[in-house]
Amino acid sequence: MKTLVESIAQELLDAEKRQYSVDPLTQRYSELNVSDAYRIQLEVIDKKLKLGQKVIGKKVGLTSAAMQQMLGVNEPDYGHLLNDMKIADGETVKLADFISPKVEAEIGFILDRDLVGPNVNYLDVLLATKYVVPTIEIIDSRISEWKIKLVDTVADNGSSARVVVGTKLSTIDGLDLRTQGMVFYKNKELVATGSGTAALGHPAQAVAWLANKLHEFGIHLKAGELILPGALTGAIAVKVGDVISAQFGPLGTVSVTFE
Repeated sequence: MKTLVESIAQELLDAEKRQYSVDPLTQRYSELNVSDAYRIQLEVIDKKLKLGQKVIGKKVGLTSAAMQQMLGVNEPDYGHLLNDMKIADGETVKLADFISPKVEAEIGFILDRDLVGPNVNYLDVLLATKYVVPTIEIIDSRISEWKIKLVDTVADNGSSARVVVGTKLSTIDGLDLRTQGMVFYKNKELVATGSGTAALGHPAQAVAWLANKLHEFGIHLKAGELILPGALTGAIAVKVGDVISAQFGPLGTVSVTFE
């Protein structure tokens, strides 16, 4: 299995580097389970770290009941955020750098101290939060035509690609992140609305799930990391020329343009 894990990890790395897709892993390797998929993800990340990249945070995916039902799972998944994934608010990115990108809006958490599972709850997360920040996650799949099951997306680093980070940092004093609203625009047209409750009922609950899940792999959330707790709406496909913006009321706005 170790050889297979390394082989698939290299295949996914090559696909990402050269912007091509591969056939679903679950169609080719029926023996793979979710634990194997996380080992593949960690192998991918290890290879990237050896090339000089750095982990800047983590992300939670599949937090909505609809997405879980679609993939036939009963829990979220996670991925790693690396320094070369971070995009500044308002920047332009090249569509050619991706295979089939989509965008999601999320309330990002910046931690003030480490969170170590297995018994983290959402109050622990709130106490450990330094700031929240508006973000747009650009997701992409190295799996052909997004024909993914849980094993596919977990191995593929949670279908991570980029994260656009807003400039406004807000403390959580007086905020109700569960009811915090967001409006999503594509080329100045409203395409979706959402609220914090979409992320496992409360974004901090999703971060707590992540801290506890990571404990299974000897990993924890670190002070200073950016944590994405899950999308507040469904993913939106993008094409050349699209301008995407997410407005989070008092938390601020974040935008990105595709060329």
